[in-house]
Amino acid sequence: MRRSDLRETDGPPGLRDTVAGRLPSGAAAGVALALLTATISGFAIFINSYAVKEFDSPTVFTTLKNAAVGAVFLAFVLRPAPLAELRRLRPLQALGLLLLGVIGGSIPFVLFFEGLSRVDSGNAAFLHKTLFIWVAFLAVVLLRERLGRAQIGAVGLLLLAQWLLGGPGGLSGDGVLMVFGAALLWSCEVVLARRMLGSMSSGIAASGRMTLGALLLLLWLAVTGRLGDAFSLDGSQLPWVLATSLILLAYVATWYAALKRAPATAVTCVLTIGAPITAALDVIAGRPGPAAEDLLAYAVLVAAALAVGLLSVRRAQPEAEPARALAAEGLG
Repeated sequence: MRRSDLRETDGPPGLRDTVAGRLPSGAAAGVALALLTATISGFAIFINSYAVKEFDSPTVFTTLKNAAVGAVFLAFVLRPAPLAELRRLRPLQALGLLLLGVIGGSIPFVLFFEGLSRVDSGNAAFLHKTLFIWVAFLAVVLLRERLGRAQIGAVGLLLLAQWLLGGPGGLSGDGVLMVFGAALLWSCEVVLARRMLGSMSSGIAASGRMTLGALLLLLWLAVTGRLGDAFSLDGSQLPWVLATSLILLAYVATWYAALKRAPATAVTCVLTIGAPITAALDVIAGRPGPAAEDLLAYAVLVAAALAVGLLSVRRAQPEAEPARALAAEGLG
């Protein structure tokens, strides 16, 4: 395989020099990246459940974290090649980036971390991972993603596993509603991002989400009179901000790279694997672990999520063959 075949092909030439540009393309790479994102997510929810309790305001905490990540993405965008891509964006694409910042990089973060401060990390992980249900529905309706019978069956098993791990009867309170609201907004973000990534690089889309989202969060702190709290950290809080910022940076970068390469349904289904990782970390930390019957549900969850991912790769391969044949003949 030629080196150029391993790079994103739809972005400006300069973007091929980025880390994302060197990643393999195709659904298989997207599912592999989603698995990496799920691993990061499992650690993220566990660590954030400790970090958020070190701050009087969860909103201040998430704003600091997102602002740090937004600054990194802003530095990326200001490089010549990404900046050139930004200048070529159409008005509708620019509006899409703004929406990513609103429904992906700002409001749901406030809801999620306010909720996380009121519920345990296991419930938060469960609620966050239900986004695959809403994404699957929206992707079929709005993105015209096609699911075969085997994929529908695997999604059904995944839903059953999630239900066994925590049905509605075990979830209540304002914190639950906040985390659930965040999941719904992130579901809409996934569908919007998947559509937009067909015509722009994952780096630009992720930058819009985090940079614009961070600006909105800072504006919210200013409006609510809490902006000063963001600049009065003590020695114990700064390490939490730095650690969670690095994790968020890795999460967003791999998440958007996965969405560019694989169907939204497959990527979000694979993301549910983060829940058992969080549960395992809870056990290691001495927190209450899953009941014996939950272990089977976790096993079904992992198997079903991987099945959706692998089946999506198999469905994508036949669709890609005609394009490869045309390209080989010099007709593509």
